Amino acid sequence: MNTSTGIAITPGEPAGIGPDLVIQLSQCRQPQPLIVIADEQLLRDRATLLELPLEILHLSDFSVSEPAPPANLYLWSVPLSNQVAPGQPSSTNANSLLDALRIATRGCLDGHFKAMVTGPINKAMINDAGIPFTGHTEFIADLCQSEQPVMLLTGGNLRVALATTHMPINAVSNAISQERLEQILKILIHDLTTSFNIPHPRVLVLGLNPHAGEGGHLGTEEIDSICPAIESLSKQGFAVEGPVPADTAFLPARLKGIDVVLAMYHDQGLPVLKFAGFGTAVNTTLGLPIIRTSVDHGTALDLAGSGRADLGSFQAALKLAITMAENRAATQTFS
Repeated sequence: MNTSTGIAITPGEPAGIGPDLVIQLSQCRQPQPLIVIADEQLLRDRATLLELPLEILHLSDFSVSEPAPPANLYLWSVPLSNQVAPGQPSSTNANSLLDALRIATRGCLDGHFKAMVTGPINKAMINDAGIPFTGHTEFIADLCQSEQPVMLLTGGNLRVALATTHMPINAVSNAISQERLEQILKILIHDLTTSFNIPHPRVLVLGLNPHAGEGGHLGTEEIDSICPAIESLSKQGFAVEGPVPADTAFLPARLKGIDVVLAMYHDQGLPVLKFAGFGTAVNTTLGLPIIRTSVDHGTALDLAGSGRADLGSFQAALKLAITMAENRAATQTFS
């Protein structure tokens, strides 16, 4: 069982608002020790720009038992290759950003951290450095040797999971197989039970095509893969419904009693979710042996260093990470 007390924080893109959010967060009293994994000079420079007090508490290991006082933060230093100005990202820092993620993930796997919370990353800068990178979800899953990560966003009264994540729309159809959907549904149900304390989750599955395929007249993915996966899970005693057309799935009457919606691709479900709770929504990766949450927004380069970055999603991500860790620990205690 994980007996750690701390939560790892990675600010993400150094030229974006991630460092701003970490410094703003450090001004508040926290219920848990937060260990920031980042470049020290970056944080000092950004605190000066924001005109916020900041004391750095250096760590020789991850053993901290009490939260840092307000305006202080625990730091595990990962130097950048090059310091950057707000709003001016550089691909030269790609390896430093990925090293921070590796340290946070390994710390969670080794039991040093209860969870990790990640700030937004600029994927283009990492790819421009010649490093293939599709996103936090896939990168952290690979570090955890997890075969099938599942992206889940929560916001407002909605939870939306994705059958596929960061891939071109013309690749989605081939990626949706009965086997994959069954695996995703089982992960989703398991993690909602253990990490979200929902004893018997009800899942609503969207179709891929308009009108959920119109009986095969607008595509056969529903007939070939989605319906068989739903039927298989239903026979195993799980509460899985669908497939339903995406354009009517999010009506309040249709969502009554539903705990999560499974969308087939990124932009099918997330626009509705972000409309319902943008700025307070949280991105969570399921199917991992660790807990990872993140903000629901991008790097906001235009806001970096301005003092106008909204802390809401970062606070929500931290709160959810703590709740998930407590729920998972309770499940392990009674299992």
